[in-house]
Amino acid sequence: MADPQNKETNKIILSIKDMGKIYTSKKNQVKALEDINLDIYEGDIFGVIGLSGAGKSTLVRCMNFLERPTTGTVIFDGKDLASLTKKELLRARQSMGMIFQQFNLLMQRNAVDNVCFPLEIIGKTKKEARIRALELLELVGLSDKAEAYPTQLSGGQKQRVAIARALASNPRVLLCDEATSALDPATTHSILELLKQINRDFGLTIVVITHEMSVIEEICHRIAIIDNSHIAETGNVIDIFTNPKTQIAKEFVFPGGDKLDRVVGSRCCEIIFDGNSSYEPILAKTILECKAPVNIMFANTKNVDGKAFGQMIVQLPEDDILANKVMAYLRNQNIIVKEVEAGV
Repeated sequence: MADPQNKETNKIILSIKDMGKIYTSKKNQVKALEDINLDIYEGDIFGVIGLSGAGKSTLVRCMNFLERPTTGTVIFDGKDLASLTKKELLRARQSMGMIFQQFNLLMQRNAVDNVCFPLEIIGKTKKEARIRALELLELVGLSDKAEAYPTQLSGGQKQRVAIARALASNPRVLLCDEATSALDPATTHSILELLKQINRDFGLTIVVITHEMSVIEEICHRIAIIDNSHIAETGNVIDIFTNPKTQIAKEFVFPGGDKLDRVVGSRCCEIIFDGNSSYEPILAKTILECKAPVNIMFANTKNVDGKAFGQMIVQLPEDDILANKVMAYLRNQNIIVKEVEAGV
């Protein structure tokens, strides 16, 4: 699979240009999206995060024209969706699978028949559809639940059936609209691991719509932050974790608030973990090596695939010699360290 973060070699599979969406009623107009510009690369796991009402669900539905944008263009695999005939648009949608928060399974069908449903729509025989559906249920770890009905399945199992159904037509892109919001943390982790496996094994492009930064942290390569119907910030997850530029990005990355203005003491330093260092107890090693106490004033660090990302503010020893020794040691540990002014 191509490197999803190498823009020079990867093909753009989904491109959104100057897109807007306005809902009009007899009394007023609601601007759900405005001036949206995004490029999603083949093989990427791309996250869109925003607060409730920011426009992220409208955005994902505009990606496959379940909602037709009011302005702008959506280019999928080189084709402008607005220019396609109804038949061509249906074919394009078959290349964009979709899973939802509430699973949307057919309650009167068992698991294997739910997965068969889209295959039957595109003209597969019942035998062909069943063979393919059983293969997909095995892929998502539910081969033993083929005959179970949705009421007999847990939330995580229902979502696995929904994923298998979305994969039935061999899509190029999988759109996930708050797909883990109804699940507990352990089940969420297992579903995200399954999506990462599918991305890794098949090179499937995945778009994840969520309001949870933990989901972005666990699975995504690149991210767009949507705020009040606009894209506030976009980039690699690592870059935004280590250096959020907009206020909404800072609120997601530092949910407890940016505490840089609350540190005390005469000298403090900021340690930035940008993924080049392993996730290890760096402060404990510093204290042992320098024989100097340090005080953690603020920390927001993440362990992503064994690498450390985030930020930490520590109060240095009052003794300047010890403080300088700590700074020198930290700078030799393959991390970014800079002294910051302490507030009161």
